[in-house]
Amino acid sequence: MTGPDTGPDTGRDAGTPVTLLIADDDEVTRSGLRLLLAAQPGIAVVGEAADGVEAVEQALRLRPDVVLMDVRMPRRNGIEATRQLLAGTAEPPKVVVITTFENDGYVTAALSAGASGFVLKRRPVREVAEAVRVAAAGEAILFPAALRRMVSARPLDSAEALPKAALTVREEEVLRLMATGLSNPEIADSLVVSLETVKTHVGNVLSKLGAQNRTHAVVIAYESGLVVPGFAG
Repeated sequence: MTGPDTGPDTGRDAGTPVTLLIADDDEVTRSGLRLLLAAQPGIAVVGEAADGVEAVEQALRLRPDVVLMDVRMPRRNGIEATRQLLAGTAEPPKVVVITTFENDGYVTAALSAGASGFVLKRRPVREVAEAVRVAAAGEAILFPAALRRMVSARPLDSAEALPKAALTVREEEVLRLMATGLSNPEIADSLVVSLETVKTHVGNVLSKLGAQNRTHAVVIAYESGLVVPGFAG
């Protein structure tokens, strides 16, 4: 679990519930999420945290599979909590950011820190639950339309230019397909290549971009201009 995620091969038993820690500074939101998510199949809520400091402490103590992390919290925000968990833990949990607005710059920073993806608080609980399950399985949480809106709302920083020369033509093609939300098997079908070949390309893309995971790679692709809002494959 310590390296970049290139696929869903986590060895998780399909019958084992995903253990979840919920971190949000609003007690009503936190309690509501706990109640609703605990009722979802395959999820066991093991704890709560009211700020980033407590989120790290509880994650180290409870060892959840996934932390559902708000970003705007006191003492330590979700970005720093995510960075500390992923950089300083031998087997870190997956982090899913939960936010009110997808164009929140905090979310992009959390994704760059290594969060597996993000969900919106206003979405149905079944979508939040599915994001938790997807993250636990080691897959990317990509909602292409929301991600496009989030990144396009931020001014392009020329310092974040993609080192295009580092990627092969095929790797750029794979990255563009990743940005549409396609899974590895779907990319393999689209390119008429083997799944192992796609996994190799995805691994190379993450390594060359210094990306923590697929979602981070897609954010880099948008911010660099390699993929533009409205791209549909």
